[in-house]
Amino acid sequence: MTTLRIKNSELKEMIYTASSTIHGTGVFAKKTIDEGDYIGTYHGPVVKRNGTYVLWVFESDDEESAVGRSGRNLLRFLNHSSSGNAEFDGFDLYAKRSIGIGDEITFDYQSDE
Repeated sequence: MTTLRIKNSELKEMIYTASSTIHGTGVFAKKTIDEGDYIGTYHGPVVKRNGTYVLWVFESDDEESAVGRSGRNLLRFLNHSSSGNAEFDGFDLYAKRSIGIGDEITFDYQSDE
């Protein structure tokens, strides 16, 4: 799994955080993001336990293959939507469809794709 490195300063060119109608703080598009565009990478230390801002990636169908990261960049504020407009490929986030300026960026926490 290739991970692109993007800093918060670079993320801030594309996204920002603000109050969300979904929950607490959310992530919003600062500019139009086209379908398939790379948004950023969920960065943080590897963890072995679940917690706030932990994203789990399964490298196979085996639960023991799960790798968790405790989010330390702006992407930790992503909120859930069953019809999310973004999705993760590993720890890299991509737009599932076009996302307009000011739209909240969401993903399906339960997605097993």
